[in-house]
Amino acid sequence: MSDPRDMSGVWYGHYASSSGSEHNGFIAVLEESGGVFSGSISEPDGGGGVRRASVAGRRSGGLIQFVKQYRGRLNHAVLYEGGVDDQGLQASGNWTIDLAAAGGFSMAREKFSIEELEAEIEEGVEVR
Repeated sequence: MSDPRDMSGVWYGHYASSSGSEHNGFIAVLEESGGVFSGSISEPDGGGGVRRASVAGRRSGGLIQFVKQYRGRLNHAVLYEGGVDDQGLQASGNWTIDLAAAGGFSMAREKFSIEELEAEIEEGVEVR
């Protein structure tokens, strides 16, 4: 049986600065294998464009830790630490950039069971 806290999937989240000056949404696409995960994050850049960053992290039970490394014009790393709930649907915690900035984050996802989708198809429920 696989661990429902596996970080693989698409996560929708936001982060906020403890100083109140930074507040942003993001989409993270992650893939986990053996407690190690990687992926990418896309977020609005505030000027109509998109910032992109790579993600490398690990999960031990419900504890998560990862580094978001920006590419391009912004070239810094952000350390995220927190936890994922037992169902693997919500994650939250804190982030820091060296000693320069800090704040909190939260992210959520929906998980779909292939068995549930197949049952809906058999019952004639429209799947979109």
